[in-house]
Amino acid sequence: MYFADRTDAGRQLAARLDHLRGAGAVVLGLPRGGVPVAAEVAEALGAPLDVCLVRKLGVPSRPELAMGAIGEGGVRVLNEEIVRGAGVTGRELAAVEERERAVLAERARTYRGGRRAVPLEGRTVVVVDDGIATGATALAACRVVRAGGAARIVLAVPVAPRDWTVRLGGEADETVAVRAPASFAAVGQFYRDFGQTRDAEVVARLDRSRAARDPVVRHEDVRIPAGGPELPGDLALPDGATGLVLFAHGSGSGRRSPRNRAVAAALNRAGLGTLLFDLLTEAEAADRARVFDTPLLAGRLARAATWAAGRPGTGALPRGYFGASTGAAAALWAAASPGDDATAVVSRGGRPDLAGERLGRVRAPTLLIVGGADEPVLDLNRRALELLRCERRLEVVPDAGHLFEEPGALEEVAALATAWFTGRFGEAGAVGDGGGRDGQ
Repeated sequence: MYFADRTDAGRQLAARLDHLRGAGAVVLGLPRGGVPVAAEVAEALGAPLDVCLVRKLGVPSRPELAMGAIGEGGVRVLNEEIVRGAGVTGRELAAVEERERAVLAERARTYRGGRRAVPLEGRTVVVVDDGIATGATALAACRVVRAGGAARIVLAVPVAPRDWTVRLGGEADETVAVRAPASFAAVGQFYRDFGQTRDAEVVARLDRSRAARDPVVRHEDVRIPAGGPELPGDLALPDGATGLVLFAHGSGSGRRSPRNRAVAAALNRAGLGTLLFDLLTEAEAADRARVFDTPLLAGRLARAATWAAGRPGTGALPRGYFGASTGAAAALWAAASPGDDATAVVSRGGRPDLAGERLGRVRAPTLLIVGGADEPVLDLNRRALELLRCERRLEVVPDAGHLFEEPGALEEVAALATAWFTGRFGEAGAVGDGGGRDGQ
C-alpha cells in the first residue's frame, strides 16, 4: 500500500501539483472520498476548494450503463451512441435526468448550504478523486467541468491503473497520478485506512477551506471630489485585492443599497475591492431631472475612477463598473468616454437605452444581467446587445423580477458578476505581466 489514509494521499498528490501554485486554480473534489484528498491539494496550492457534483445518467433497462452525466448549472453531456443503441426515448431520458437532478440538488444543499458554487469560467480547474478504477466518474466530471466554462482541466489522483490516461480519451488537459501500478484491483487496496467518508466530513472540510481563504477586508469611509460636491463613499479592500469595482446605483438608491452591498460582499470574498458611493448629494437626489441625467452621473463615476487611480492601494488595480438600473447607463456612458480604462462592465437590471448611441463606443467587456420576468427591461437589453461592439453577453436569471428579490436570484447575480470581473481582471493582469490578450 502507498498511502496511510486520504489525508496522506492528498499531501503526496499536492507535491506533484506545485507547478499550479499561484495559477489561480480552483480545486474540485469528487464526493465523498475525493474531498479529503482535494482539501490537502487546495491548501497546498492556496486555491479555493469546492465539490464537483456529478450524477450518472443510467440507461433505464441497464442502470449500470452510463448514457451520459449531469452537473450543476444545467450542464448535461450525453453519449448519443449509447442512447440510440439502447433505444432510449426522449421521455425516458427526461425522467432519468429529472430523478438525478433532484439527487444533485439535495447533495448541493447538503455540502454547500446556501453558498454558491465557485465560478469555473475561464479558470484552471483541478479535479481530484481518491483514485480511479474504471474512470467513468472522472470522465464525466471532466466533461461537466469543461461544459461549465473551465479553460483548462487537470485531473489529479493518488492512484490509478497504468492505462488510465488512455481510458480518459484526452478529456483532461493534464493528468497527474502519484502511483500507476500495473497490478490494480481496487482503489482501496493502496490505502491502509480507506474507511467511508461521511457527509459531515465533506461539509467540515469545505467549511475549513472557506474560513481559511476568506480575505481580510478593510473598510474605509471616503470622500470623493466630484467637480463640485464631495460625495461620501464606502471603500472595501481585501488583502491582496486583484481589482476594484465601482458601483453606480439606480434612481432612488445610494451607496447603502442592500442589493448592491450584497453583490459587493460577494466580490470582496472573491478578493476584489469595491467602492460604493452616492452619485448625488441629498439635495440633488430630490431633483428628478438630475436622477435621470446620465451624462452627469457618468461624469461623477469617471471622476471617482480618476480619484481611485491616483490613490495608494487602488491606483495599480484594474477597474470595472457595476451599474444597477439607471446606474448601468452611467456605467456604460463612462466606459464609452475617450481615455476611460475600465476593464469590465456589469449591468444588473440596467437601462442601457439611456446611454443612447454611446453604446457602440464601449470597449470594455460588458455583461448584461436581467430578470426573466422583467420583460420591458429584458427587451431593452436585447436591443442593447445588438448595439454593443465590444465583447458582450446577456444573462437572464429565470423568473426574477427587476429587483431580483426572488430566492437565490441576487446570489445568481453576484456569482455571474464575480466570474465576469475576476476573469477580465485576470486577463488585464496577464497583460501587465507581459502576457497577451485577444481583442475584439
